[in-house]
Amino acid sequence: MCAFSGHPEPRLVPVGEYPCWDEPLAAVNRDLAATLPDQRPLRLIAYPETEEDEYVYVALANGEAHGTSLIPAQSATEALMAVADAAQDTVTERLWRAWPLCTVHDLGMHPRDIDGRPSWWCAGGSRRGDPAHVRAAIGELDTLEHPRRPNRKRPKARRLR
Repeated sequence: MCAFSGHPEPRLVPVGEYPCWDEPLAAVNRDLAATLPDQRPLRLIAYPETEEDEYVYVALANGEAHGTSLIPAQSATEALMAVADAAQDTVTERLWRAWPLCTVHDLGMHPRDIDGRPSWWCAGGSRRGDPAHVRAAIGELDTLEHPRRPNRKRPKARRLR
């Protein structure tokens, strides 16, 4: 891990130190394992700001993070949404890839609160009749079956002469 210029070195946050983010991080890590099985679980890291305050981020297993810090949430839904959003920022920026991807449209999804249920939302395809949709609740991407893609063109077999 590297510190910002002039700031103390960040530290890994042990499980249980910020209990409001433990379950949300576990849920997001289930989605990470289901979609990027070669990635190690995400962690929380803290950058000390003063002797009493620090900023907490969602980081890759190696301590690299990107995006805004987590702020204490008023509810479990807010905590899950904040961790999912921070995790998406870190994975997308540090691995240089959209994450998570909708298996129907091959597009990056975003966390959205749909009727009080934090979910991964896809903007849908560019064709008419291919609407935006909820792909899965956050933490449940591993329960999905990957659909067949009947509209995907396959290369034609070549005839040998």
